[in-house]
Amino acid sequence: MTENAIVPVERIERAILVIRGHRVFLDADLALLYEVEVKVLNQAVKRNMKRFSADFMFQLTKDEAEILKPPVVTSSSWGGRRYQPYAFTEQGVAMLSSVLRSQRAVQVSIEIMRAFVRLRQMFQQNVDLARKLAALEKKHDAQLKVVFDAIRELMTPPAKPKRRIGFGGGEGP
Repeated sequence: MTENAIVPVERIERAILVIRGHRVFLDADLALLYEVEVKVLNQAVKRNMKRFSADFMFQLTKDEAEILKPPVVTSSSWGGRRYQPYAFTEQGVAMLSSVLRSQRAVQVSIEIMRAFVRLRQMFQQNVDLARKLAALEKKHDAQLKVVFDAIRELMTPPAKPKRRIGFGGGEGP
């Protein structure tokens, strides 16, 4: 975490989800980070829809939203959301800071961008590690095959010449 971070890195990283193959933040999580109501955040987005193309933001389907709900939800008959949540990609989060126009939104967006960078770096390190592991496995598989072949050869009894039945003298009568 940087010295002047206003939101703990762990809190940001816990809020990142992978939906439809994209790393995203849900509108409710962003509203908590920006310290605004979800309604206010979504109204600001709707007033500036031209800034939020499909690769910046998308609305979850009913099934996707259902999967994300906690198993036990206590809500009155009038409570809860009346629409499906919005998911914001990294570019959408960057655009949100300009739409919300608050100093906190700018600072939180900077921290979120740093979290995305860290995730990309960790992913790249994992990819590199996987490549190295595959190379080692391939190399050692060949070496181990030679060892196992040698062990099998040693375990196989030598072929004994067939013993002739009868007296050991000359050949036949």
